Amino acid sequence: MFSPGPEGAMPERRLDEAAALSTPAPDLACAEVQALVARLYGIEGRATPLAGERDQNCAIEAADGARYVFKIGNPSEPVSLVDFQIAALEHIARTSPNQPVPRIVRTLDGRARDTVALAGGTRTSVRMLTYLEGVQIRETPRTGAQRMAMGRGLAELDLALRGFRHPAATHDLLWNVSAAHRLTTQLGSLADGPRRTLAQAFMTRFTDHVLPRLASLRAQVIHNDYHLYNVLVAPDDPARITGIIDFGDMLHAPLVGEVATAAAFHMSGSADPFEGPAQFVGAYQAVLPLTEPEQEVVADLMATRHLITALISEWRALRYPENRAYIMRHNPAAWEALSQMADLSRHEARERLLTPTRTGTSP
Repeated sequence: MFSPGPEGAMPERRLDEAAALSTPAPDLACAEVQALVARLYGIEGRATPLAGERDQNCAIEAADGARYVFKIGNPSEPVSLVDFQIAALEHIARTSPNQPVPRIVRTLDGRARDTVALAGGTRTSVRMLTYLEGVQIRETPRTGAQRMAMGRGLAELDLALRGFRHPAATHDLLWNVSAAHRLTTQLGSLADGPRRTLAQAFMTRFTDHVLPRLASLRAQVIHNDYHLYNVLVAPDDPARITGIIDFGDMLHAPLVGEVATAAAFHMSGSADPFEGPAQFVGAYQAVLPLTEPEQEVVADLMATRHLITALISEWRALRYPENRAYIMRHNPAAWEALSQMADLSRHEARERLLTPTRTGTSP
């Protein structure tokens, strides 16, 4: 854990600690994974690699056709955060069994996770989840019906997480939109010019108008990474959600930050950049309405999400040029969104995001 510096900014050393992304994911061969799964879970199956930023993930297909996801944790990931994710999924399974989230598969001796030694002796955690069928939304055409399904789905997930507590829930995370001020020093990593001016303007908007209000807003455990890669839909019905995955960025934070973060991913793909976010937020509010104070800052936080995406990616691309292409994958869209919002006042942005809901034209 760390706290902000004297002016609320995050020192470089601590920023590096928080990123914890410079430790590569484990890289066990499929045969090793299969042997581990057989020993720990008694499941003889075929392992195939899945994408993962921090962990090594593998799909396991058993002889009976059952499928699972086996996760070999990044050694830099604190065990308390793994336990936090496990506890959240078990809470949802217990209190909201219809939620389309993975279930924890226990080892032969009843554990929710185990520990293994990697090459060189480094120890890390492993765990197994059920496999959710479906395709990532990013692979399907964007539609209003799909955005509204996502909005309702996130609201229902947040209701399922309401009341969940865990000692590790308040951990520090770079991708916490409500703590964007800690990235102030990273403005210096931008080349002097229009982009730095743009980023500074949105940082000032956050520190002056949003940060002072956040402590009074509702807070709870949130998914915090609900976007087109982490939501699955039926292949024959792209507006029917079949799965919500990747709880690795989950934390306890203001609820409105969850809505703003997710809405930010819907700005691209439409002639009107507010069309998608307005559909998403309108559907969310139909299930879980935002309070007036939350509505006051939700558009600001949507911009803030793009701001932290731009700052973190620019900073990390300088530090890790060999991985620049991957690090910068969301950077252009973030700058485009900030540019689209630059000429709007706070009031205008809020109205364009929320007016369909307020007038009842959104579902």
